[in-house]
Amino acid sequence: MIATSPEHFDFLSWSKDQRAWPLVSIGSLLVLSGGIHIIVWAVLGGPWEGAITWRKPILFGISGGLTAISMGWVWSKLPLRRLDGVLSWSVAIALLFEVALIDLQRWRGVASHFNRATVIDSLLYDGMGVLILWVTLLATDIMLRAFRQKMKASPDMVLAIQSGLVFLVLSCVLGIWVSVNGEMRMEKGLDPEGFGAEGVPKFPHGVVIHALQLLPALAWMAARSGFSLRYRERLITYASRSLWLLLLYALFETLLGRSRFDPPPYLAAMLFIAIAGLMIVSGMIVVGYLRMRFGQKGSLVQTSEE
Repeated sequence: MIATSPEHFDFLSWSKDQRAWPLVSIGSLLVLSGGIHIIVWAVLGGPWEGAITWRKPILFGISGGLTAISMGWVWSKLPLRRLDGVLSWSVAIALLFEVALIDLQRWRGVASHFNRATVIDSLLYDGMGVLILWVTLLATDIMLRAFRQKMKASPDMVLAIQSGLVFLVLSCVLGIWVSVNGEMRMEKGLDPEGFGAEGVPKFPHGVVIHALQLLPALAWMAARSGFSLRYRERLITYASRSLWLLLLYALFETLLGRSRFDPPPYLAAMLFIAIAGLMIVSGMIVVGYLRMRFGQKGSLVQTSEE
């Protein structure tokens, strides 16, 4: 028995799906916006960290754009449901306005987050919260459907999508926690972006937010590396577990009030295992791809469906 065919990635096909193309179009615009702000930052300069920085238009543009495109791709693999087209448009517009408000505040020269200096600033910040809450609700709906409905993808890719969506929803929920924690600290006159002595709440929020891009990318590459379906599923499982360890590390570091990379020994071991796991999986896929590319099949390359 021969190994299953690789997962195909026909952009021109899936991006035309009525659920996908609004998210792909606006997502591409957001990525472009982030890229343009890199040029703006290079020309105008300024700090990378801080409340008023070009970092936010850059990162929110690129991150929001990639998230939109990925959600459109996942949506195209689900069975069509009434109002899917309307809902995908609503997510795309919500992400567009979320990033636009962040950009607006930076160009005004004021903080985009935790800013209640004026009525306008407060309304804009609350608007961002409503928009991201809506995106979180729709991402949760897509995640549940990915587990309940049959998807147009190979089993290893389905596993990658399901895991990526779980991490995306968790990241969104943690983002809401970041806002709630910040509001509570602002009322006490504390730094809204901190937790405890040196904790950084946005650390666990951001550490796995792009698992929905990483895991399917690994599955796609693994399918072109000559591995059997069962072996590809194992690789995605190991990568997902490594991401879980990475998320737990970030959470524990933050809740203990420690900075990102100042862990006690047991958390340092967790971080090492998580990074090593991701590197090993990625390395095995690269080696498998190179062997297939140059016609050298090693023991890791499976020629039968187990």
